[in-house]
Amino acid sequence: MIDFELSEEQRAVKDAVRQFITREVMPLESTVLLNEREGRPGIDLETLRDLQAKARKHGYWGINTPEEYGGMAAGPIMSAIIAGESGRTFVPFRFGGSADNILYAGTEEQKQEFLIPTIEGERRSCFAITEPGAGSDARNIRTRAVRDGDEWIINGEKIFITNGNEADFVMVFAVTNPERGANGGVTCFLVDRAMGWESTPIPTMGEWGPASLSFQDVRVPHRNILGEEGHGFDLAMQWIGQGRFMIPAGALGAAERMIEMAIEQANSRVSMGKPIAEYQAIQWHIADSAVELEAARWLTLRAAWQVEQGVDARHSSSIAKLYGTNMANRVVDRVLQIHGGMGYTKELPLERWYRELRLLRIFEGTDEIQKRTIARNLLRGHTTVGASLS
Repeated sequence: MIDFELSEEQRAVKDAVRQFITREVMPLESTVLLNEREGRPGIDLETLRDLQAKARKHGYWGINTPEEYGGMAAGPIMSAIIAGESGRTFVPFRFGGSADNILYAGTEEQKQEFLIPTIEGERRSCFAITEPGAGSDARNIRTRAVRDGDEWIINGEKIFITNGNEADFVMVFAVTNPERGANGGVTCFLVDRAMGWESTPIPTMGEWGPASLSFQDVRVPHRNILGEEGHGFDLAMQWIGQGRFMIPAGALGAAERMIEMAIEQANSRVSMGKPIAEYQAIQWHIADSAVELEAARWLTLRAAWQVEQGVDARHSSSIAKLYGTNMANRVVDRVLQIHGGMGYTKELPLERWYRELRLLRIFEGTDEIQKRTIARNLLRGHTTVGASLS
């Protein structure tokens, strides 16, 4: 039996999160647009923490965090649903109480120093594997770490690191055994900013503010290795792969909100004596967007369901990310077109979404990487056409 309905609990959470986002977060949209037009961060840290504290009072804290650390342990499906509701606003809000999944691989001492303070919002982390010559090809990283007694000396550069300019510690991946490379020669280190690494912001076409990180003879204690020496690449792939379906999950909310804006505009905007909703060109824009949204929704939820069932979800997650992120880019283009000149202005959020959503097709695995993954899985027999029904 196939059941496409949300459970009562899932529906209740979905409704409650939408209510919170609508009442507490969306009213900040005009302020965020103004701040960004004037070169300030869209939302300051104090406002973000106030919102997170309000959400915590409603029970929304640590969406993916295990209960033993005070989190909801919501699971992949519920997390995708919550991400979709959060994605309905462009305000850079995120629920508090979470930490990078690989930090749970730390020792008890590391958990006390890095994991728990991150969950509580007292520390900020960043994940650094991408380099100028190693983006999609993460196996080609060149940052080196050389053992010197009970310390490691790290040299190299990382680029396009999210939160890299705000973080006070980094999970950095460096080659510790060049002969083995990604097959047992890459190690992950927990490195405090106070140990000497530096960051430089990278301007982008959107509001995403990545940074480049520079490591010049940065000394790190051996005890700061996260996981096992030489097995950092496995941790990196765990970090990248586990939540890949969450990217299109957030895009679902944005697309849904924009289609609602398109419907409202089509019904209220009059041109040549009648609402533009009566013109076939506008109808097709809305119909195509609605169909693609629903297709992306089920691809994303199926990937989340596979993760929740403990099934290998890499193939379905690649399909969901490829289709879902492209869907969102097509939707914002159509909705901006429906709004005409006003859609192109900074008075409406559409041009901002236009820039922001373009990033989704690049980070955490480009379109081309997803296509390669999907094709290889089929060509090598790792999966078959129609396997989702078998």
